[in-house]
Amino acid sequence: MGKQRKGFKITMQSQITILGSGTGVPSLTRNSCSFLLKTGGKNLLFDCGAGVMKRLLEAGASIFDIHYIFLSHFHPDHIGELAAFLFALKYPAPAAQRQRLTIVAGLGFRAFFERLKNVYGHWITLPPDLLDVVELDTQAEDHYPSTAFKVTSMPVAHRPESLAYRIVDARGKALVYSGDTDDCHNLVSIAADADLMICESAFPDGHKVAGHLTPSLAGKIAHAAGVKRLVLTHFYPACETVDIENHCRSAYSGPIVLARDLMTLTL
Repeated sequence: MGKQRKGFKITMQSQITILGSGTGVPSLTRNSCSFLLKTGGKNLLFDCGAGVMKRLLEAGASIFDIHYIFLSHFHPDHIGELAAFLFALKYPAPAAQRQRLTIVAGLGFRAFFERLKNVYGHWITLPPDLLDVVELDTQAEDHYPSTAFKVTSMPVAHRPESLAYRIVDARGKALVYSGDTDDCHNLVSIAADADLMICESAFPDGHKVAGHLTPSLAGKIAHAAGVKRLVLTHFYPACETVDIENHCRSAYSGPIVLARDLMTLTL
């Protein structure tokens, strides 16, 4: 975990705000899957699909407050607003708001980002002292060091660059984010004994799609991993017409939360 960050109270709870509980399908109530984690005096944004900047404002945050963006993979509903996010950061802001931004993603992200800059050029180019790009290994377990929190990533079964993340805060509480994934052993491993798991549950039981989970599969993984609390998210429209919680309950007996946009949770 490393040394305690100066000025960071060990008793302070980490706070999660669901910024999007949906998919790439347009919805008036569900943005593309994303959430904000406030921990150790840092603001961590997980995924950056359409509408995330507006949701940040609705949650009382600003793009200038974000210290890290962690990307689960490169599909547009998880990364589609990244260029607009960087472009918006070029708008004049007080010096006190100019946080250094670190973007963390899986194998191939540096090349992806260079191609993005080939399209947008200086519009999304930030000074080196304001932007850092970190590419994690998607072939094995990897770690991202921080003094305020610890992040571990593992590859999951969706895209070659797909990662699940485990974040441990200064109190030793563990949050796991599945990203998009199919049923896989790595997700059970990285979620072991997690205090909270935010897990995709894209389609109802009986409508399984390759590369995604159903509620009962998410519950099976959470049960196998010994997860203490499970948050289901990334709902396609078909999920709105069935009892998602009941499907999940067939495999998992712990507390279940169905994500809603702008819902807040503590870790």
